[in-house]
Amino acid sequence: MTVLPPRPTSADALREAKRTFLKRQRVDMGLLAERLDISRVTLYRWVGSRERLLVEVTWSLAEFNLTELDAPPRDHGAERVVRLAVGFLEVVIGNPGMAYWLAHEGELAMRLLTRHDRAFQPRLIRWFRRVLEEETAAGLLALPADLDEVAYIIVRIIESYAYLNLITGREPEAAHAEAVLRLLLR
Repeated sequence: MTVLPPRPTSADALREAKRTFLKRQRVDMGLLAERLDISRVTLYRWVGSRERLLVEVTWSLAEFNLTELDAPPRDHGAERVVRLAVGFLEVVIGNPGMAYWLAHEGELAMRLLTRHDRAFQPRLIRWFRRVLEEETAAGLLALPADLDEVAYIIVRIIESYAYLNLITGREPEAAHAEAVLRLLLR
């Protein structure tokens, strides 16, 4: 009896798309379907669209890196928040896949990662909101503003520096964002 290899799944599609992204290659739906030996229709049914897939790819990478940066929390209060935001920004700036994507599809990347209706930004805001909440509940952070607003501003600062080259032509440096974040959270 011949044993057939397992059929690919939507998780395989995400994994392959992440590999492609990290290898500094364009995530092409046709090539991805071909590599998985599935039809494009099946791939689109699984992931919705190329844009949704790119959001899922970048969010899965972001969530992994944020979790790694915060495991276990070494700092507390404002220092923890600043360290996480700056560390995440350093990861984003230093990621070859992200650099490739920004260089080749910068407008698309900015649209997908900075618009509320695209699911990446709201997740990142919720992630920082949770950290702010933990530090506030522990009595280690007291901010005179709504935590949702502060989380939003932290994410906008990260975005501003991550896409600095596209916005102003200047090379992004996480250290510059650190000073602004410290000012915000003091």
